[in-house]
Amino acid sequence: MIQRKSKYIDLIKKVAIETHTLELKGVEGYSLDLANKEDFTFEEPYKMADSVTNSHIYSSNSSVSQSTNLPRILVVDDHLASRIGTMDILTIEGYEVIEADNGLMAVESVMQKQPDLILLDVMIPGMNGFDVCQLLKQNEQTRLIPIIFITALGDKRSRIQGIEVGADDFLTKPFDHTELLARVNSLVRQKRLNEELDHAEQVLFSIAQAIESRDPNTGDHCQRLANRGQALGQYLNLSRQQVRDLRWGGYLHDIGKVGIPDEVLLKKGQLSPREWEIMRQHVLIGEKICQPLRTMRGVIPIIRHHHERWDGSGYPDGLKGEAIPYIAQVFQLIDIYDALTSERTYKKALTSAAAISLMQEETNAGWRNPQLMEQFADFICSR
Repeated sequence: MIQRKSKYIDLIKKVAIETHTLELKGVEGYSLDLANKEDFTFEEPYKMADSVTNSHIYSSNSSVSQSTNLPRILVVDDHLASRIGTMDILTIEGYEVIEADNGLMAVESVMQKQPDLILLDVMIPGMNGFDVCQLLKQNEQTRLIPIIFITALGDKRSRIQGIEVGADDFLTKPFDHTELLARVNSLVRQKRLNEELDHAEQVLFSIAQAIESRDPNTGDHCQRLANRGQALGQYLNLSRQQVRDLRWGGYLHDIGKVGIPDEVLLKKGQLSPREWEIMRQHVLIGEKICQPLRTMRGVIPIIRHHHERWDGSGYPDGLKGEAIPYIAQVFQLIDIYDALTSERTYKKALTSAAAISLMQEETNAGWRNPQLMEQFADFICSR
């Protein structure tokens, strides 16, 4: 574990302030001292080994290159002359270069050295380039690494197959050196930007966890929502992206509570009308915090709309029926069920059957989507 708290807490504050969304230190009653909180630590995205089995660093000074954070390129080609020629071009340009001459070696090199970009020949022994690409793009640790297919195959079918397995770009042999460097430089820059976004996401999740820790009543509420959201999404045959949004929503749905004063958020007993008005602002604050991040687009409807009601009596927008985003309707059922079946200082936990019965009563009163509620009840019974 390494400390990233200063860099990334400053990053999220800067995003919020520059977009006129939320100045965390200026929130009345705000009690989280994020700048000094000791548990804001982040794991490196990848654990890098010191060496690669069956591959080696190819640069003019490998000991220097490993200590200066040069972009690292993996060249995968079973033709030695072609591989060395490509590596020479990249080394002269200032890249750290590693090599592999077959598919299995390529995968091993990626897992151990985590390159910034892969130049991948299609026709290689062991696993072909398509299989290597598909494997890497399906792995959360390696999916952001850009892959350029370099091949003598110029047919349309090969390109289509490459796109289907997740290739980022194509070059056909013999390729122009200037074009190679232009594409490599562009994709390496893009990867670095994606990593910064990934780190910003980590900050959001850490803030959400810190918010949950403010309220001793919630326990592992967010983790339970994330797990159940993933299971329900799969049960409903939602897309992979929607399932991910449900899981992320479990952690981030109440992130806006960072702007709610402690005397309101932690109050024991009934809130006054004015305090309820303050509490309801958390969905708007949460939306604004996450809005700058493109990867949060699918989660924002959950954050903003998970307190809407089917009959239009919910907040913040009073949306009615199908006007409520479907993903928010799904998440709402998970959130309510967890609240009902969890013990709090002010109430006992309901049994699963009692919780479903109460939710069905609310559905009959017009608060929930009847068809979705029926599916949710079947899902709970099937567990």
